[in-house]
Amino acid sequence: MMSTPSSFTDLGLSPELLAALSDLGYETPSPIQSACIPHLLAGCDLLGMAQTGTGKTAAFALPILQQINIKKRMPQALILAPTRELAIQVAEACQSYARHMPGFHVAPIYGGQSMGLQLKQLGRGVHVVIGTPGRVMDHIERKSLDLSHLKTLVLDEADEMLRMGFIDDVEWILQHVPATRQTALFSATMPDPIRRVAQKYLRDPEEVKIKSTTATVTSIRQRYWKVSGLHKLDALTRILEVEDDLDAAIIFVRTKTATVERAEKLEARGYGAAALNGDMNQVLRERTIDQLKNGSIDIVVATDVAARGLDVPRISHVINYDIPNDTEAYIHRIGRTGRAGRQGSAILFVAPRELYSLRAIERATRQPIEPLVLPSKQAVADRRVAQFKEQIMQVIESEELDFFIEVVNELEEESTETDVREIAAALAFLVQQERPLRADGLSDALPRDADTSRSRDRNDSRDHRGPSQSYRIDVGRVHGVSPGDIVGAFANEAGLSNRAIGRITLFDDYSTVELPSDLSKETLNALSFLRVRQRPLKLTPVVRRARQGKNEAAATKKSSGRKKSER
Repeated sequence: MMSTPSSFTDLGLSPELLAALSDLGYETPSPIQSACIPHLLAGCDLLGMAQTGTGKTAAFALPILQQINIKKRMPQALILAPTRELAIQVAEACQSYARHMPGFHVAPIYGGQSMGLQLKQLGRGVHVVIGTPGRVMDHIERKSLDLSHLKTLVLDEADEMLRMGFIDDVEWILQHVPATRQTALFSATMPDPIRRVAQKYLRDPEEVKIKSTTATVTSIRQRYWKVSGLHKLDALTRILEVEDDLDAAIIFVRTKTATVERAEKLEARGYGAAALNGDMNQVLRERTIDQLKNGSIDIVVATDVAARGLDVPRISHVINYDIPNDTEAYIHRIGRTGRAGRQGSAILFVAPRELYSLRAIERATRQPIEPLVLPSKQAVADRRVAQFKEQIMQVIESEELDFFIEVVNELEEESTETDVREIAAALAFLVQQERPLRADGLSDALPRDADTSRSRDRNDSRDHRGPSQSYRIDVGRVHGVSPGDIVGAFANEAGLSNRAIGRITLFDDYSTVELPSDLSKETLNALSFLRVRQRPLKLTPVVRRARQGKNEAAATKKSSGRKKSER
């Protein structure tokens, strides 16, 4: 029985991988990483039960990278993922872990991306391929994906692939890879079809079961900002300026270096901020925490490890400037606020490629995370003016001002054409130069990127009652397809919003689906290459009946097949 490693060094990882983990701010392995990495490095097959967000990507990616032969530019590992979002996320993680491995190449392949681009990537030679089942099948059949030298196959989120109707495709792929490969299967649950796949294709696997931490955090308001347009630091300062009831905040970043850099930048913008990281000695750490407690500083920028056990009642906000590596880290982070019956606020910065992690966090906290509308330039200016007025009234009520009144009187007497209001305005102008009170003195609120994001959000929220076009797809009732299979393929592999997918009508040997009429040629081409139940969809528009305004195609009339169900 293997002992549980307590550090990444204990796991037997290479110096290159350890250096990358240090760069990324990984300080200690998560339970699934400690449990899986030794087995995979030892060459064992593995059956892992773990939720999304437990850190399992590193659990299988690190052993894969350790065993890659960089000199051989051919696929040595294949990772199957249910959605293109997860495929991209895993590919980016692999690239990050391999940052000290010169010459390493990874290729994500999925529906909705140009086939030509993927053919070029594979043609140049790659070491690791991450893909969705349908597109991987396409490449195997085209012989553009050579798996003859495959060492490792990973099935990530197998139960999700089953739910989306991809399990037959997965089995087909398993039958077309070398029998000598190492196989790892990860699934949050273990339904019978997944258990049968494991029993059939895994050889005496080691079993690892990780129970994910879940928590209901009703005392904490959770919001996220989808990183777009504005620089993260600019967005952070706007939020800090406008947030109601902000007393003190802890800002989480990934690395020790980032704690110092962000704290210095916040100080330069007028905030009382300090870093908190593992390189600080105990005396300095305690001094920083005391300063936060007594109000000498209002913001601490910290790493996960440095903030463990931090209990400061005045922390009203936790801001996840960098998304955590797993859901347990998120739960620990936001637990720094909302204590002793108080209300707290947690804000998460999420890049578009990290939205998959956002959903995992929602499941772990059993609470939806609402989108945050970034404060506008005018809102920041209004808040500054209100604070400026409040400060002036406090000074009038609490300070002895006779000397300064005399100075103003002298100014008024020396310049007979200047009244006291102009003098007060000039003083206000001098005071506010470093922190402008007017909106036009601030940086632009929302650049064009953000306006584009809003436009995309509106498109994503439309439903099938807008202008639509009916299409025929070459999969139907006799192929065992369900409307959910079609929605899953369109939404997860081609990136269409669920609301953009209209009525789906199943016939015996084909189906029809209503889609927005303004889809680009690129999107339509990508949809044509999708597979459902191992069949290419071959998406083709159907001609509407003249004058009747119905969505049924003329071609449909000729079919003797009967409808089974509609969505």
